[in-house]
Amino acid sequence: MSRLRPRSPAFILKKAVTATNARTADEYCQTGIDLLAAGSPAEAAEAFRAAIAGDSVHVEAHHGLVRALRDAGRLEQSVGAALALTALTPADPLAHTALSISLQTAGHVPEAEAAAARARVLEWKIQLQSPPDQDPQP
Repeated sequence: MSRLRPRSPAFILKKAVTATNARTADEYCQTGIDLLAAGSPAEAAEAFRAAIAGDSVHVEAHHGLVRALRDAGRLEQSVGAALALTALTPADPLAHTALSISLQTAGHVPEAEAAAARARVLEWKIQLQSPPDQDPQP
């Protein structure tokens, strides 16, 4: 049986899964981030899925899953995860931007442009709701 190297992606994921059954969604999400940084997007996707299983509204885990799937070359799954993210946070421009990037990468250019336009409109709405900047007092 081969030994896993202490910093290998497989070691990180195994450690994450076997460390404790009481792991939180935040801990799984952090493991996913670490795996992405280590260049293991497929394993990162599993960690993000575990985070979402523990907390279905964990927005950061959803964002991480979209990115991990895209980096792993699972483009249609990335689009699906991005659509789920936009359903979870319909007024979030970043969710629509993530959808646009996934669609573009998957070759769905018209749909990507529509998602990017939606992100811009949402950002404009946020800006319009914000109080105008005031000039600093002399």
